[in-house]
Amino acid sequence: MRSFLALALIAPLTAAPATHPPAAHPPAASPEKGGYVAFHDGPGRFPVVAGRRAAPIVVSTADHAGVIRVADDVRADLGKVTGVQPVIGHDRVPAGADPVIIGTLGKSPLIDRIVARGRLDVRGLRGRWETTIEQVVTDPLPGVRRAFVIAGSDQRGTIYGAYDLSRRIGVSPWSFWDDVPAARHEAVYVLPGRHTQGTPAVKYRGFFINDENPATGTWAPGYFGPGKAPGHPGGLNAAYFAKVFETMLRLKANYLWPAVWGRAFAEDDPLNHATATLYGVVMGTSHEAPMMRGIEEWNRHAVNGTDPYGGNGQWSFVRNSAALKAYWRDGAQRMKDQDIEGVITLGMRGNGDTSLPDGDGIDLMSSIIDTQRQILRDTGLIDRPQVQTLYKEVQRYWDAGYRPPDDVTVVFCDDNWGNLRKLPDASLPARSGGYGMYYHFDYVGVGRNYKWADTVNLTNTWEQLHRAYASGVDRLWMVNVGDLKNEEAPTQFFLDYAWDPDSIPVTGIQRWLRAYAAENFGPGLAPAVADLLHEYATLQSRRKPELLNRRITGETPEVIYDDQGNPFSLTAYREMDRVTAQWQTLAAKADRVRRLVPAAHQDAFYQLAYYQIKDTALVYALRQAQFTNIAYAVQGRAATNARADRAEALFAQDQAMSRYYNTTLAGGKWKGWQTQPKIGYGDVERYGPNAPWQQPELNNVALPDAIYPHLKRITVPPAAALGVALDGGDPTTLPSFSPWQSQPAQYLEVYNKGATPFSYRITAAKPWVHVTPASGRVTDQVRATVTVDWRRAPHGTTTVPLTVTGAGSSVVVQAPVHRPSVAPSGFLEANGYVAMEADHYSRKVGDWQLLPDIGRTGNGLTPRGSSGRLEYAMTLTTTGPVRVAAYLSPRNNVLPTPGLRYAVSIDDATPQVVDIIGATGSDDTTMNPQWARNTSDNVNVTRTVHQVDRPGRHTLTFWMVDPSVIVQRLVVETAPLPYSYLGPPSSLRARS
Repeated sequence: MRSFLALALIAPLTAAPATHPPAAHPPAASPEKGGYVAFHDGPGRFPVVAGRRAAPIVVSTADHAGVIRVADDVRADLGKVTGVQPVIGHDRVPAGADPVIIGTLGKSPLIDRIVARGRLDVRGLRGRWETTIEQVVTDPLPGVRRAFVIAGSDQRGTIYGAYDLSRRIGVSPWSFWDDVPAARHEAVYVLPGRHTQGTPAVKYRGFFINDENPATGTWAPGYFGPGKAPGHPGGLNAAYFAKVFETMLRLKANYLWPAVWGRAFAEDDPLNHATATLYGVVMGTSHEAPMMRGIEEWNRHAVNGTDPYGGNGQWSFVRNSAALKAYWRDGAQRMKDQDIEGVITLGMRGNGDTSLPDGDGIDLMSSIIDTQRQILRDTGLIDRPQVQTLYKEVQRYWDAGYRPPDDVTVVFCDDNWGNLRKLPDASLPARSGGYGMYYHFDYVGVGRNYKWADTVNLTNTWEQLHRAYASGVDRLWMVNVGDLKNEEAPTQFFLDYAWDPDSIPVTGIQRWLRAYAAENFGPGLAPAVADLLHEYATLQSRRKPELLNRRITGETPEVIYDDQGNPFSLTAYREMDRVTAQWQTLAAKADRVRRLVPAAHQDAFYQLAYYQIKDTALVYALRQAQFTNIAYAVQGRAATNARADRAEALFAQDQAMSRYYNTTLAGGKWKGWQTQPKIGYGDVERYGPNAPWQQPELNNVALPDAIYPHLKRITVPPAAALGVALDGGDPTTLPSFSPWQSQPAQYLEVYNKGATPFSYRITAAKPWVHVTPASGRVTDQVRATVTVDWRRAPHGTTTVPLTVTGAGSSVVVQAPVHRPSVAPSGFLEANGYVAMEADHYSRKVGDWQLLPDIGRTGNGLTPRGSSGRLEYAMTLTTTGPVRVAAYLSPRNNVLPTPGLRYAVSIDDATPQVVDIIGATGSDDTTMNPQWARNTSDNVNVTRTVHQVDRPGRHTLTFWMVDPSVIVQRLVVETAPLPYSYLGPPSSLRARS
């Protein structure tokens, strides 16, 4: 703002006429995409900074205000990198200087004179949207030997070009939000040639700052000062939005939906809209806020049955039509009077992001949009871009046949959990307004909020963005990023893909992640940091951290929620132990990488990688201790209270990390940021009936986090008492033993119910069954592993008793041992199942896209053609009826087909067709419990029953029916399996 206001006082200087006629254009050279900055001299290179001298930056005062402003940022960025700040010149080049000239074609006399002299070929620039050319130009202007020219087709094209130079010299777009220091170089040179970042594939690309309490709502007023609206100090002011706008432009975004909960962009600071205009950002409003007015602008003034327009205060087109029309007309007039560049939201939803209170008839919605369009005609805004966003129930209008006017962009939405709900029907005629997309990296609502940390799997996001773009969704992309901070990598990925989808194939995601890491930590650390972030996203996307105390059970379509339950099993397949160990291993890796990070980058590493990895590992360890404590209390184990102590110690570590974030990190810059609860969800007694889905809060203020469900403490009697617990959770029988098993080795735990230690012994009835340790002394508990000597075990099934003695009593448990008689081939049945990851097929027919790590346990596959199948060879020892469980990504039916279908068969049987939407009962419009189960568990599991006529080799075939199915894994269930979240471990595979 400072430079713009200063320049307003300077009279523009008239550019001198050209001194000789323009030269003829040579054949146009195609601009090159890619790097054009070097840090050492070379042939033809232009010195931006060299020998402690910087080329002056020259802009025209006739150019857009955003271009004039960005020159100051480039100047500061060069200073951060080299220690030398260029001077800024306006309208004229300092005598004898070789300058950096930044300007907009048709707006900057400097650029237009260079073009008129034939020195800059703009045939790839003129008339384009947000396009830039960077070129070292010889003899650009009279008396100027050389210049590095950044020329844009329009205001943002120029701004993007300027910020692109900043990024390439080593200034991260996240320098403010994550305290990323600039790279340091003694010199900066630009390579010869014509360079460009191209024209964006998606016209409007942006994000929605939403669900901003408590993090932004606590931190921003303290850091930037309170809002300017009387009585609303929590509003976000122009200083805050200036930082948001700058980051947007550094990321090549152009479109913002501002925060809405208790906030009104236009009122919270009178300079907010002016600041957006200064920066050159396109403003919009979210799906529930029509006509360029946030809903809070209505709520603040419609009180006690009145509103400023003489109405009754209701947000109802039926019962308060005249007032709403006047309210909307004021919004349109403000847009015109202030010359706000914006995308206008049409339609209407209920107040508070709900469905309309007046019903969902097409005639009503048509009347609302017709009314809004007439207001736009009356105010001269009918040619401005407009959207109707089909969020939640609004999609019903489209499904029922309503079509907004052809020039209106129809914005399809995901289901708030990263799964698109609708794509354009290829049989429909093209719309002049095209199609858009609204996507989510953050959400408040059912099944449960997810707000604390980045939980985005980039492969999952890539697949949905790729499918949308390939379906013609290219006019507008909007993503809900919560507070923005905490969602840095997915936000940048989303915007990079929107700019140039072809530059990020699915095989290039890891390459993109390394480039992202290099941009923030340098090329030396980039591979290690990228690996951390990839593994973090793969683990975190299995289940939102907020859902780690909810277990969902019930045979489809029945759904049973337990908000005091562990979604991972403590007993089956050692699942909780294994997933917790994965997080601890990742945290240890993060510790090792952190020791390599230079001191200057420590704060950035903490924010962009370390905190979320380390603290999620703490949360998993806490949940492991917590649910073990609760289970032990039921059993009366002497170790019960020690597990409670551990859970409380881990919670204290979690809280200490938050305190460090809020008080010490970056010199205390982020005070109040890390206040988002993540552990205490579901405690109805503490904070009311919304607890199953809403964050812990009272009166819309987040509560301090707490452990829920509550820990248990018991009184341990002094006398020793024997207890025995078995792997798998059955009270009397261990999981079946097999030489083909892939599950961890079976065990039994000998535990003490008293305070006095005792001696124990475990005796197997067969000499080929071994227990380690078979004897010893128990203070709290001892875990003994049971193994089988398969060289001596007989074929068939043998049940072997194990006798446990100690503390004056004994317990007998059973160990069923099964040694197959058939020859092994393919995947091998053991423990009642055969589990196969999708990409471990024996034979593939047709074209299938591999989606790396999209599944909860591995890769996924999705068909790319009109037909195809995957075959899996396996050996079964069981005959009769078996169930095949298909683990699929929880997609919705985006196409005009009867459902979302696959087919499955064993051997030559007729394939059974399954509609995964119909079979589970999922409804992405009503967001029913069946849908919430699929999205919360991040998988859609359906089962079919098949007959197996003989033991031996068989082939399971997965058939493509609908193209948007993504298969993650297949499990043949030959016996009832214990509950587990991820399903049984992948089966062993024999060479065929």
